[in-house]
Amino acid sequence: MEGTLKKPRYALIDALRGFSLLNMIAYHLCFDIFQIYAVDTGWMFSNAAVAWERFICFSFIIISGVSLNFSKHAIRRGIIVNACGILMTAVTLIAVPNFAIWFGVLSCIGTSMILAQLLRRPLERLNPYFGAAASFLIFAVFFKAQTGCIGFFDTLLFELPRFLYQNYITAFFGFPPKGFISSDYFPLLPWFFLFLFGFFLWRIISKRGADKYFTFKVPFFAAAGRYTLWIYLLHQPVLMGVCFLIFGHF
Repeated sequence: MEGTLKKPRYALIDALRGFSLLNMIAYHLCFDIFQIYAVDTGWMFSNAAVAWERFICFSFIIISGVSLNFSKHAIRRGIIVNACGILMTAVTLIAVPNFAIWFGVLSCIGTSMILAQLLRRPLERLNPYFGAAASFLIFAVFFKAQTGCIGFFDTLLFELPRFLYQNYITAFFGFPPKGFISSDYFPLLPWFFLFLFGFFLWRIISKRGADKYFTFKVPFFAAAGRYTLWIYLLHQPVLMGVCFLIFGHF
């Protein structure tokens, strides 16, 4: 009997992922209206919009890192998510070339899943408290690396060598060349380390026995969280269709 017992489904993680996803969709709708249709291009750079964007980015990637602990086919899923990221790049290059996505959140999460799975055995040997602290510190130090500096989040302390910032290959790692533009840019540095922070965070939660609280169900958000990839792929065409109905042009 003991061998037939199923592991509990942590429905609250699905719900948190769904909540983050719906936040992202709302933000992208605002981006389409305020930036692409130029209703108020300054709003996206307001303190409220920046804080909202960061909350979405942090939560989405941390939850993705948490979810790696339950993935049985992480490399295969990472390849699929990466392929969807490439599809997003191709579609945006055709539909809205001025707002094309290079190395967006799907590419980041897909690559992070593959790398973390390849490193999984040594990562699991690490003390999760140390792993979480080290990952978050590296994330904070390289948070502004794309601007040419490192420090601690928005506090910039040291300039990085300019030879690092060469082309689209270096941009993938976090060092974009001059003139590089992407409407959704999540390079490996620093975001891979936030993904790892999520991976270690769940191991801390589980170690302390707090995982029992994550069986709590929030049906609406949990349903969205279980179909994140499909909703993510479809939401932008739907939003653009809504904007077309409102503004009458692309």
